[in-house]
Amino acid sequence: MAEVSFSSPHGSFRGYLARPVGNGPWPGVLVIHDVFGASNDLRSQCEWLAASGYLAFGPDLYSQGSKLSCLRSMFLDLRARRGKTFDNIDAARTTLLENPDCNGRVGVIGYCMGGGFSLLLAPEGHYGASSVNYGDVPKDVDDVLAGACPVVASYGAKDRTLKGRAARLEHSLTLNNVAHDVKEYPDAGHGFLNQHGGAPGILIAVLGRLVGQGYDESAAADARVRIIEFFDRYLKAS
Repeated sequence: MAEVSFSSPHGSFRGYLARPVGNGPWPGVLVIHDVFGASNDLRSQCEWLAASGYLAFGPDLYSQGSKLSCLRSMFLDLRARRGKTFDNIDAARTTLLENPDCNGRVGVIGYCMGGGFSLLLAPEGHYGASSVNYGDVPKDVDDVLAGACPVVASYGAKDRTLKGRAARLEHSLTLNNVAHDVKEYPDAGHGFLNQHGGAPGILIAVLGRLVGQGYDESAAADARVRIIEFFDRYLKAS
């Protein structure tokens, strides 16, 4: 596990790289963080993927400027579906591909805001599989997902901010004949795969009562099994 740096057209960025035990090369997974940035949770997400045989790279997309300004810029790019954030993510993908421990196959996984990006990246032709975790689903998703790579997606039914998104995504993936696994967990809310401490943890505890948010051990364990099985099928299969 190591802190690394990489360059994009917009400057130098930090990232966290987690390697599996043993000798590579391995398939890679780009890990896109949630609104709290490159936290201990991002490192944990990279580490469980590495433990399952993936070279996992989590770029710190808040490396340039304050968290608030970077967050605002990322949401604007997400809405526009283009911009610096997409350039920075692609630079991170290139860095992962150029690592000698990567075998040339790369998937992407995102959480919350990062899940929105991982969904929009699915049709770009750069990834073998995409994992979308409680990312927003645009109304024109039927057009967006034409030609997308296989998608595994997880949502919480108690997430008041994303009502109906799982069903909308399931319908679109089926319509576009994209291989997929979409599941909505009845007892989980937003962010159920993420464990944050400190100030973010306190904020999530408050939001949990208002909008339905927080870590759910049972749903997280099941989702991780599904994600790894899906990635194994599309990133490890010969």
